[in-house]
Amino acid sequence: MSIFLVRRFLLVGVCLTLSACVNHERRYDFEGRVVSKVLATRTLVVDHENIPGFMPAMTMPYPVANGVDLSGVEAGDRIKARIVVHPDERYELDKVLVTDSTHRGQTEKETRQLYPGEPIPDVELLNQDGKTIRLSDFRGKTVLLTFIYTRCPMPTFCPRLSSLFASVERELTRDTNEYERTHLVSISIDPKFDTPAVLRKYGLAYLDDDPKRFVHWSFTVPSPENLRKLAAAFGLIYREQENQIAHSLSTVLIDPQGRLVKEWTVSDWTAPEAVAAIRQVESAKN
Repeated sequence: MSIFLVRRFLLVGVCLTLSACVNHERRYDFEGRVVSKVLATRTLVVDHENIPGFMPAMTMPYPVANGVDLSGVEAGDRIKARIVVHPDERYELDKVLVTDSTHRGQTEKETRQLYPGEPIPDVELLNQDGKTIRLSDFRGKTVLLTFIYTRCPMPTFCPRLSSLFASVERELTRDTNEYERTHLVSISIDPKFDTPAVLRKYGLAYLDDDPKRFVHWSFTVPSPENLRKLAAAFGLIYREQENQIAHSLSTVLIDPQGRLVKEWTVSDWTAPEAVAAIRQVESAKN
């Protein structure tokens, strides 16, 4: 057999193996403590132990499969659970078993304090140029806002959110009027490390190295006190852990009057979904 054919067979074999892996669901069992339960989105925020092959120990939200009964699960419960990672990298809990409910009620059932229709906190932020801005500076515009930090190592967390925002940014540039009526804001949860210079470098990587586009997408960092205010409003959980920051997810849509419209607490939303939500707000305004 020729070397060419050997290489071809090897390549086909590798491709078939990779295809099988990509198309195969992955399942992981883990244990942890329920920090909060959000019935509206069927989400459990869990402070869990290390999940070998999937995720280090951290606190994060997990969407729960529709067939799972959450009526017997409350904040403070210790649980055993199984997470299913689908071929498209969506993940959800398909088994949840309460193993200890003696500490039930010692943790708030709901961490979020702000609900749709309520005004967002108008806090000061430092942007990528070192300029102090306020969220009220964007009144009159529809704002898509999320929380990230530049050192985040989890591809399904901050890097995915920033990539989704980059896709939304590109779509909104297609219409000049739409571009001028909207704004994107990324807020760092790492005030110690994410200086304006660090945020600027990080932002340029998602803006095709074009600093002019910062006019539409701000990369910001609040003071620790203002970060706590925002976290309380949006139910954001974060804490330093092994030189990283374990955190939950929160992406919010804000109307031109500065009121909360919609919130995503996982990263499985899509750019077209966000753009459609933005356009719906714009349509209602008009």
